[in-house]
Amino acid sequence: MGFPARIVKRLTAAASPQRRAQAAASAFLTRITNDLSGGPLNLPCFPDVVPRVRKALGDPNSTADDIVRIAGTEPRLAARLLQTANSAVFNPSGVPFSNLRQAVTRLGHHLVQSVTMAFALQQLKAEPSLRPVANQLNDLWERSIAAASICQVLAQQLRVPADKVFLTGLLHGIGYFYVMVRATEASSGIVIDGPFLELAAEQHPSIGQAVMEKWGFEALMCEAVGNQSNYERRSKRAPDLIDVLIASVLLADALLERGGDLTRCAGVKAFAALGLSDEELAAVLRHTELAMGSMRDVLGC
Repeated sequence: MGFPARIVKRLTAAASPQRRAQAAASAFLTRITNDLSGGPLNLPCFPDVVPRVRKALGDPNSTADDIVRIAGTEPRLAARLLQTANSAVFNPSGVPFSNLRQAVTRLGHHLVQSVTMAFALQQLKAEPSLRPVANQLNDLWERSIAAASICQVLAQQLRVPADKVFLTGLLHGIGYFYVMVRATEASSGIVIDGPFLELAAEQHPSIGQAVMEKWGFEALMCEAVGNQSNYERRSKRAPDLIDVLIASVLLADALLERGGDLTRCAGVKAFAALGLSDEELAAVLRHTELAMGSMRDVLGC
């Protein structure tokens, strides 16, 4: 038998504001997770060119000319692709590329996606509706660049495809981004405060996996984003993309928030799989710190 309505009302009124806020935040995150599982991806403020490029890149029948045609409709994106293809970060040979088709061919699908996502997030900085979460999005983007840069360094050391790993690092916080965008909607009923941000940080990996699945990214990339906080995971054989992402996110945190302190990395199974010493990890952080400025310039952030 349920409680009488007057008792429920009294208990609700007696609940602390913090608990009510936590309950509202939890209900909100559950709702947007259900939205992802049952309907289209709701990101109305995203530049239209992004899903069109993403769709073309995911179509096995698309050609480089198709990508060029779509990207060329947005001159600022086209310029960013050319700049990236000619940057020292992604073109160490220094061979110049003068047209968009050459740039797209040189970068390949994963880096074209990386540049397109970076372009979109840069444009969103000017979106009035997102001003309440501008600080959170700026912090997220800084972490994303750091994680992607570390992913690239680790991929080169492990001799795995660096472009795919870089893109996964860049998108590791897409779930947090999605939560922040949805929280600014007038209908969200959410107060963007400390407890809400903590809950969002805790749940964003699974939400990010759902977002990437909606976008049609390959399964391993989606799985990596969803498992980025699974510190007990053991890879079955050689270290894989998930190990690299787990390690890179923790190393980005060490670089940006902990002055290079690697204490949180101890005991995390991904680091054992990678087989890198503390000295090697510290070298990765030094390299990333030096490269961050160039990476920001390349991605326009």
